[in-house]
Amino acid sequence: VFSKIFSHEALESYLPKIQLVIKDTLRAWSSNPEPINVYHETQKLTFRMAIRVLLGFRIPDEELSRLFEVYQQFVENVFSLPVDLPFSGYRRGIRARETLQKGLEKAIQEKLQNTQGKDYADALDILIESGKEHGKELTMQELKDGTLELIFAAYATTASASTSLIMQLLKHPRVLEKLREELRSKGILHNGCICEGSLRLDNINGLQYLDCVIKEVLRLFTPISGGYRTVLQTFELDGFQIPKGWSVMYSIRDTHDTAPVFKDVDVFDPDRFGQGRSEDKDGRFHYLPFGGGVRTCLGKHLAKLFLKALAIELASTSRFELATRTFPKITLVPVVHPVDGLKVKFFGLDSNQNEILTGTDAMLGATV
Repeated sequence: VFSKIFSHEALESYLPKIQLVIKDTLRAWSSNPEPINVYHETQKLTFRMAIRVLLGFRIPDEELSRLFEVYQQFVENVFSLPVDLPFSGYRRGIRARETLQKGLEKAIQEKLQNTQGKDYADALDILIESGKEHGKELTMQELKDGTLELIFAAYATTASASTSLIMQLLKHPRVLEKLREELRSKGILHNGCICEGSLRLDNINGLQYLDCVIKEVLRLFTPISGGYRTVLQTFELDGFQIPKGWSVMYSIRDTHDTAPVFKDVDVFDPDRFGQGRSEDKDGRFHYLPFGGGVRTCLGKHLAKLFLKALAIELASTSRFELATRTFPKITLVPVVHPVDGLKVKFFGLDSNQNEILTGTDAMLGATV
């Protein structure tokens, strides 16, 4: 089912809605007279994308903000020790999940009743239809669980990678300019405007330097440190026997840091993935930001598409600058993010790359 949700055809239908949510968000960031906390705001952005694009929920902004706060409480406590005491993180996480599921049930019921005016099939539509195709009507609990899983898949890691992307574009203005040059050369960016109809899925996938930039962000700032696997048959590694049935952890971050194919591992260098070098092509498991093997992340194509759409909008329609004297340190827990969230001032640009004095422009609601 999830392979259908993230198929080429599904991604093609999500793309215009993803672009709309990103445009509206960048407009709001640019209209804010104060610097924004990028990590916090990209969490809001990816949550909004999941709710409106993947799930097709028409939730008023006020209710969306409340759901976001509840979801944050859930995520912050999801990895707590399972000690069920009245004031424990575990208990707070359980309460947040219950509140969240009530809100999601209301949104699902409204969605099932209101099928008019849809111009694309969202992930929840595909999930429901797939159940019917297999002769199984999904229960409300199954729909709520599937919905929560989709939000979780789209949220934390994508917000982390989005923040890392913005930070690296700030640190490396030449990379940003090279991105703009590629967009101009492919007929996507002209006179400071994205040409209408130019951002189709195949066009975006054909942007080689953009792909290199996203790959390098995910190599150097992999959101998740690693994952767990169950040993299917006993094997030996470096003289140690690992028995069948054991649970083992692999480290994505250490793999990227020690893989011999990567030269100058600490340097942000998108060209390492270019045609001349292709450092990700040597060996199967040197580069694995989304995990590896049969359990690789199913949502990886959606995450990369979102990051590419964000990078295109940033390169095309925004000017932004660091609002602190130095770049913040990075913490790795629970996912990679700057310790202060990354404070950045955004400015809107018109078609001639001049600043727009927006002042009080309100963020438009995405119609999905």
